[in-house]
Amino acid sequence: QVQLIESGGGLVQAGGSLRLSCAASGRTFSTYAIGWFRQAPGKEREFVAQITWLGLHVVPRHADSVKGRFTISRDNAKNTVYLQMNNLKPEDTAVYYCAETSRTLTFTTENIDYWGQGTQVTVSS
Repeated sequence: QVQLIESGGGLVQAGGSLRLSCAASGRTFSTYAIGWFRQAPGKEREFVAQITWLGLHVVPRHADSVKGRFTISRDNAKNTVYLQMNNLKPEDTAVYYCAETSRTLTFTTENIDYWGQGTQVTVSS
């Protein structure tokens, strides 16, 4: 079992910044990838960013829609993953979910083992 607790969401004006945190606990030693998805009202949940452990290497990946604005990072000592979001746009408004998988598969919603409860991000124009 893995528990994921998100924090850091809120209301911000366009062009502003927020940092989301995801604290992981439980059997995190077998994590293959951890990251973020988001879901806006009436839309499907979509990939935002992930960190993948490939042997000794940690590989980040970001969706094209957030490249250059969002950065995923992790603090191993705290078992926490962060999503730094800069230059936020109204279209970034969504519930953001932390997600984890131990499966060595594509990081899609179908392959996620555990989800956080979600944190709301609202960007006003």
